[in-house]
Amino acid sequence: MNKISTIGFGIMAAFTALSFNACKPKNTGTAISGDAAAKAFVAPGQYDEFYNFVSGGFSGQLSTYGLPSGRLLRVIPVFSVDPEKGWGYSEESKPMLMTSHGFIPWDDLHHTELSQTNGEIDGRWVFGNANNTPRVARIDLKTFRTAEIIELPNSAGNHSSPFITENTEYVVAGTRFSVPPDYANGDVPISTYKQNFKGTISFISVGKEDGKLDIAFQLLLPGVNFDLSHAGKGPSHGWFFFSCYNSEQANTLLEVNASQRDKDFILAVNWKKAEEYLKAGKGEKKKVRYARNTWDESTHTGKHEMLEEVTVLDAVALKDICYLIPCPKSPHGCDVDPTGEYIVGSGKLAALIPVFSYTKMQKAIADKAFEGEYEGIPVIKYESALHGEVQKPGLGPLHTEFDGKGNAYTSFFVSSEIVKWNIKDLKVLDRAPTYYSIGHLSIPGGDTKKPNAKYVVAYNKITKDRYLPTGPELAQSAQLYDISGDKMQLINDFPTIGEPHYAQSAHADVIRPNSLKIFKIEDNKHPYAAKGEKESKVVREGNKIHVYLTSIRSHFSPDNIEGVKVGDEVLFHVTNLEQDWDVPHGFAVKGADNGELLIMPGETQTLKWIPKKEGIYPIYCTDFCSALHQEMQGYVRVSPKGSNVPLTFSLGKNSSDAKSPENNGNGGQPK
Repeated sequence: MNKISTIGFGIMAAFTALSFNACKPKNTGTAISGDAAAKAFVAPGQYDEFYNFVSGGFSGQLSTYGLPSGRLLRVIPVFSVDPEKGWGYSEESKPMLMTSHGFIPWDDLHHTELSQTNGEIDGRWVFGNANNTPRVARIDLKTFRTAEIIELPNSAGNHSSPFITENTEYVVAGTRFSVPPDYANGDVPISTYKQNFKGTISFISVGKEDGKLDIAFQLLLPGVNFDLSHAGKGPSHGWFFFSCYNSEQANTLLEVNASQRDKDFILAVNWKKAEEYLKAGKGEKKKVRYARNTWDESTHTGKHEMLEEVTVLDAVALKDICYLIPCPKSPHGCDVDPTGEYIVGSGKLAALIPVFSYTKMQKAIADKAFEGEYEGIPVIKYESALHGEVQKPGLGPLHTEFDGKGNAYTSFFVSSEIVKWNIKDLKVLDRAPTYYSIGHLSIPGGDTKKPNAKYVVAYNKITKDRYLPTGPELAQSAQLYDISGDKMQLINDFPTIGEPHYAQSAHADVIRPNSLKIFKIEDNKHPYAAKGEKESKVVREGNKIHVYLTSIRSHFSPDNIEGVKVGDEVLFHVTNLEQDWDVPHGFAVKGADNGELLIMPGETQTLKWIPKKEGIYPIYCTDFCSALHQEMQGYVRVSPKGSNVPLTFSLGKNSSDAKSPENNGNGGQPK
């Protein structure tokens, strides 16, 4: 074993031992007191105070919980197919998961970000990132449905994403894995990393009214790994701050080779200056291919389009856009306090927390207080930008949020705790153990100008002995702490969907009043909608059959169909005629090899089915809708290919008097 490997395995062994020993903090109970539990109790029939939007990690979805109860309210499908809601299975939703690589049924959603106006949560949208195949999604909080997904070219590993400016001017996304850009020759030896691999940060503009996403420009940067980010606010509005590691530019055994330096960097980006260069025509148009997918609520249909150009600004060639601040060591979190003055870096391998001053950074730039350059980017002297250091805060700092009272809260993965400290004097004020191995944490509005200093939520990776065992893998966990007083108090914990990374919360009053209850049937512009039972019909076009199907408690129209043949492409266009809140209908057919549908009131969705053998195939509603839910069914007869069985359909007929479209004089509609 070589020397480097020996050192690396020594580091990993040390951290493994620390993690094991820290897994269950000393002198802690396993239960919360009754008075504490009462703070988290939400009585039956009462609403939670906050919505909590939690990333699903490797599930590719976004889940919504109520706080303080911890009740799961909804799982929102985003980047992964979802058989419960038919996402990625209905013909209408399939375009939403298209990329330059084709249809992608899965991704890894790490972070969420709520839209802001004047630095405060406005309740319009929540954004999520696709880490694996780089994309950013916008979820509409009127419908709790994914409204748009845009793919990011020149990127690989969209981890540093999606972080927003204080008026949602931009959503930004930094590439985790530096790679050769899409417009360059990517067929190069991996060993040429330093010569050919580049980092890219995408600035995605957000339509002020409709939220439409466009890649305004991309910054081309040296080949490092961008980890996390936050925007400036107030005096630092116009700047973005990114943590980055692997300044060693290693391409193998990164746990050793990318941990050599005592300091990596915080990248400070002057996006206002970048805009000036953009307006001056300094950007270079690059030919690339990437997808933008949008959901139309009037037609209840996704639209997929391919775009073929982005504008790239070279941050090395164009001066005064980017500066580097040294940051110990292997920084992960990069967080900006509510005043916009302080930038907190969290080095995973650091024994302290550095806090940088925006004012000092500006002075250092003006004074050219640089210690040199890194790959053409000026490096500000550490002490020139430093406000101070939090000494001996804990082991494995990851993320920091703020309470708006001058205090910061940092998660420590290795020592399994949340540490509260004062931003100005940098003194530790309180510690609270977590169960166990906390990653992200979240305070409602904790990255905005006006946090709500009521709760902090810990999102934990390991839950040994915390819940009932479920085999080799246990549930991930969230834990809720009351931070309204001087000391943090654990008041609730609850399992979570997928692997929770980041989460954000908003007061219910910001979102609840705008929540959509139904889609008006008269506004349904789906081309195959049947807005009443009289419009239900079955139409053959060659080997393609369109079924204009309606659903209402507790039957389909039509509910008996004959004349379908093996190999026909049958498209069930199901319109839910209900105009009542919380009455969706499901639709499934025996033997369908894709999934089911879940259709909201007033909506139309389509299931494609190609029968492979003859027989009688039941159709039924999968969503319990009424006392006679079981009766909500029908039958489709499938005859052999080449059969002369006529196409017929009916409702309410138990005999063979169903009429065919050719001879009933009513277009094949039931009488």
